[in-house]
Amino acid sequence: MIINFEEFKSKKVIVTGSSTGIGFHTALEFLNLGAKVIFHGNNSTDGLEKKIASKTNNKKFKVFKSDFSNLKNVNNFMDDAINHLEGLDILINNAGTMIGRYELDKISENEFLEIFDLNAKSAYFATKKSIDIFKNQKKGCIVNVSTISARTGGSAGSSVYAASKAFVSGITRSLVSELSPHNIRINAISPGTINTKFHEQYSSKEKLEATRIKIPMQRLGSAEDCVGPIVFLSSESMSGYITGQILEINGGQFIS
Repeated sequence: MIINFEEFKSKKVIVTGSSTGIGFHTALEFLNLGAKVIFHGNNSTDGLEKKIASKTNNKKFKVFKSDFSNLKNVNNFMDDAINHLEGLDILINNAGTMIGRYELDKISENEFLEIFDLNAKSAYFATKKSIDIFKNQKKGCIVNVSTISARTGGSAGSSVYAASKAFVSGITRSLVSELSPHNIRINAISPGTINTKFHEQYSSKEKLEATRIKIPMQRLGSAEDCVGPIVFLSSESMSGYITGQILEINGGQFIS
């Protein structure tokens, strides 16, 4: 096998949820590898273009703002992004968040639907938008971002978030039979506790420290820890025969 580090040059890449955290560092790495990249965010896009430009020499990027809790916005974003790129090679479905911690006896139907729409529905229909292009060119790659909570269930107040991400893991496996005949690969990463803005919002310092000491590697993950696995799963030379897999990235947390 020959690993081709030049393969991403001029590739057309969409990374949803890429204004911060895992998505941002992933999209930036694709830029550094020579790809044309669409960045996406909703409430964190102010100053993003300048931030990106300060970290890479590749200026072939565009930032689109869109609220993915609304399906019409997802579809419009995908149309605009694909039109700007004049095609698509790689889709990274990273958009999503917990929105809030809601326990069973307190959550409303609207809160339930908002979480599912953002985390599950947006990934499914962004994938749907990519398929026509991938089928026509007989090639394409999708990497979804799930979470360890999809398997463990998560902590108190995160049940709906965990379930929405379990949906993401589920479609990663179930769509293989539909997509493989068209030479379209679909995989996912499943991050453990990653020290990003997400946990600044939804976890206390005490909770994070209690989690850290249970992780065999004795540290929380970083956004950068997830970039290599995503690039690996996007690479034909490194993972061209891998599809339907969920790659755990958690410092041994899952087995502890």
